[in-house]
Amino acid sequence: MRVIVVGAGVVGTMHAWQAVERGHEVVQIEREAEARGASLRNFGQIWVSGRAGGEELATALRARELWEGIGARVPGLGFRPNGSLTPVRGDLELAVAEAAVAREDAAARGHKLLTPDEARALNPALRGEFTAALYCERDAAVEPRTAQLALREELLKSPNYTFLPGREVREVVGAGAVRDDHGDVHRGDVVVLCTGAWLGGLVRELAGPDLPVRRVRLQMMQTDPLGEPLTTSVADADSFRYYPAYASDALDALNAGQAQARTAAVHRMQLLMVQRADGGLTIGDTHEYEHPFAFDTVEDPYDHLTEVVESLLGRPLPKVRRRWAGVYAQCTDPWRVVHRQQVREGVWLVTGPGGRGMTCSPAIAETTANELGW
Repeated sequence: MRVIVVGAGVVGTMHAWQAVERGHEVVQIEREAEARGASLRNFGQIWVSGRAGGEELATALRARELWEGIGARVPGLGFRPNGSLTPVRGDLELAVAEAAVAREDAAARGHKLLTPDEARALNPALRGEFTAALYCERDAAVEPRTAQLALREELLKSPNYTFLPGREVREVVGAGAVRDDHGDVHRGDVVVLCTGAWLGGLVRELAGPDLPVRRVRLQMMQTDPLGEPLTTSVADADSFRYYPAYASDALDALNAGQAQARTAAVHRMQLLMVQRADGGLTIGDTHEYEHPFAFDTVEDPYDHLTEVVESLLGRPLPKVRRRWAGVYAQCTDPWRVVHRQQVREGVWLVTGPGGRGMTCSPAIAETTANELGW
């Protein structure tokens, strides 16, 4: 079988990986010299802890297993099973953490409720004051800025893999065939469009105006090296309000009894923080849903994140050296992990994983391969 993959972000690259692993010939086409979208502008988290029970959690757990296996083969991914800690303060936040630990699927997530001393034994960098911490053993991390490059370097070892950068696919010209902006036609048995947040142009022509996917904009930042290990990923209790795994009566009570900080509420914020291989911290994020998106970044969210991080670390944040905005595609139905649609004979669109993309992409690609009979 010959598979044409359009898009070189993490979802597209994982589809190429699945096809090559199954012995197929793959041509991967990318409109940029390298992918520049959400696949690089994220935390690199393999985030199991907050996923909705059922299909989403099963997908995340399978993806976590696949990431670990791929990471063993491709050290450049920087895969590490670091887990995560969510420190909580006060009775309302503690009750949400206790409800999470009481879920039937808590063991599958590796959820445990730790005392402050137990949390600091696991992550000594957390010197701030907190009541307890929710631990998720199954969370992990990779290096988002280099993961696709490392995967591609491994793929290029196969004679069955070809990477064609700097080409934008403009037209479907038949079953399993597309034409790029160089005028070249690429023919295969199947085309998989993994175009990320690019939902206009050809995608709109193929899928129609009612594609059940929206674009979401976020702001993030990265610091100089912390100077000590941050041994787990870290979230704050605002993440309880954002991730579906924490839906409970306790969360309703938190929302009713403890308002978010104004900046966090306005910008729909949570804290997520991961240490990079160079020691710096990736910190975010905001969520903007209304179009048109702002073209600039604003400082209030960064000030808020700095304050929250410093309160957990009990020390000043290192100098911020990068700030950026990114846009990802998210299914409008929050219970759908991804939108997978046949848009023409032999042509499939796979998009809309939202903030699950980095976490779930290996399992999303595996499901596509299984469903299409690769």
